[in-house]
Amino acid sequence: MRRFRFAAVLRSAASAKQWSEQARRLESTGFDALYVPDHLVGDRLAPMVALTAAACATTTLRVGTLVLANDFHHPAVLAKEAATLHLLSEGRLDLGLGTGWLAQDYAGSGLAFDPPGVRISRLAEAITVLKGLWSGEPLTFHGEHYRIEALRQQPSGRPRLLLGGGGRRLLELAAREADVINLASRVLPDGSGPDPADTGFAAKVDLLRTAERYDELELGTSVLQVGDARPGRSWSFAQGSAGSPQVLPGTTRDVADKLRHWRSEHDISTYVLHYDDDLDRFTPVVEELSGT
Repeated sequence: MRRFRFAAVLRSAASAKQWSEQARRLESTGFDALYVPDHLVGDRLAPMVALTAAACATTTLRVGTLVLANDFHHPAVLAKEAATLHLLSEGRLDLGLGTGWLAQDYAGSGLAFDPPGVRISRLAEAITVLKGLWSGEPLTFHGEHYRIEALRQQPSGRPRLLLGGGGRRLLELAAREADVINLASRVLPDGSGPDPADTGFAAKVDLLRTAERYDELELGTSVLQVGDARPGRSWSFAQGSAGSPQVLPGTTRDVADKLRHWRSEHDISTYVLHYDDDLDRFTPVVEELSGT
């Protein structure tokens, strides 16, 4: 039985003091990790810089990305940044990666928005480069998207690798390469949002169960609703089903019982709070279940 782990996504702060206080609040209430997303649009902090500050403000809290868009980060550059943060945080980095999916990020920055298959192929190559450089040995790699020539980097050291997504090809890649998988909705090919036809949450776990490495994987998902629905909030990422572990109505006991069910029946043991305005509602659940 996998132990429960809890994380929360934080996106912004008005000052260094406020950011540090938010990180310490998570640490003191039983959360295992603070995660930062990666988008070029909107009022958000830059992930790696924000995580460095959070790691400096805490002692046990893990820090991570949910998730970096691979298309925004060349793997040779990212490998060194991640290894450095992993070292300076004393091994507390969860490096979350995805293909990049939001069309607005690409349109606003002028980056080419390639078809999903191309982005997944590029992500697979990036993971090969990252792991090769984290080994501390010289890496030569000639791929379709990246070319590395006898490159050796220091510091070396491998953070935990988290892959997030919901489509079949990405889940198959995650089953081969990841330490942690954050299950999400499949995204529409045009990058406009989640695919409303994707409602098979438990089916994603069934797909992963066929992987040779299944017993090594930590499975998680994002919590999008705690308690009653909030006005004006979109639930499009909630797999279209109030029965999914992303939607948690009811009392603290109701929520805790539902998470126990999803862990015992579907092996999902890691839960990431998606909206920080749900912290007050979710913290009692974390305090009850954290580490158990």
